This record gives sequence, C-alpha cells and structure tokens, in this order.
Amino acid sequence: MKETKKEKKAKKPKIRSSTKAIILRGGKLLLQRCLFPGENEECYLFPGGGQKFGEPLSETLRREVLEEVGADVKVGRLVWIRDYISMNHEFNDEENVHQLEHYFLAELTSEPDPARVTHPDSVQVGTDWIDLKKVADLNLYPKQIRTRFNSEGWIDGELYAGDVN
Repeated sequence: MKETKKEKKAKKPKIRSSTKAIILRGGKLLLQRCLFPGENEECYLFPGGGQKFGEPLSETLRREVLEEVGADVKVGRLVWIRDYISMNHEFNDEENVHQLEHYFLAELTSEPDPARVTHPDSVQVGTDWIDLKKVADLNLYPKQIRTRFNSEGWIDGELYAGDVN
C-alpha cells in the first residue's frame, strides 16, 4: 500500500526552535531545578521552551519564562546558540529530536511567583537562584555553557556552539 502525503509528513523529522533565558542578578543565576524520570540526582536547566509558529523569539522567551518561573522579563541580546541533536547525547530517548536553542540575556521586570506558574516543564521540581561561583561544578545542562560564566556573570565569546552537551 502506498503512503499518503500525510503519512510521509508525519514521519519526517522536524527541527524545533526554542529560547532559553539567562537571568542574572546580584551574583546569582536563576535556573529550573529538575528531576528526570529514573534519575536519582537533580539537575538544572535554563527557563525557556519551544517557539510557536508565527511567534517571534522574544515573545517565546517572555511567554516561557512566565509559564515556568511566574515572572515577566525584558529580553536582552542573543548570546549563545546551540544545536541539540538527541541521538548524539546522553538523553537520547527520542531518536529524532533536533532542537535549535537560542540563549538570551534577560532581566526580570517582576519577581518569580509560583502562583503565576502555569506550565512548568514536566521534570521541573523548583526554581533556584544559584551563586555564580558554583556554576562551574553544577549539574547544569547543557554542560558546555558552564564555561561561559564567571563570578561576575556571562563571558562573551563565540555565538554558535554547535551540537554540544
């Protein structure tokens, strides 16, 4: 039996675009504390998520930070881009995931409020301010981004990181 166009389209791998917020204040970094199913150790991720069709990246970032952290942000400059191609990484449970992640500096315009969190990530168990002096040793994903922080904040460098973990 011949495949229909709809069936072919459903099988075609897709690239997902997402945004991530780097929120710094007073020598600390705001991160999501997460626990993946079957894991014993918590890890940290940057707030953010998937871009909707027709939505500018800046709007995606504002929406995602509000949904996951319960805070409003002013979106700053784009500082880092990475590919996440799941089959090349330790969390490769979905063989055809390819996500292009855009990391923006962002500034809080309202404080994080758990009562305003509407769509936390399924693995999210909290939101923490982490001292920048601890970032280098933190169980943070992607791991490569840890080298871009020092005790004062973000270190500028190459914009495109490639497919790194």
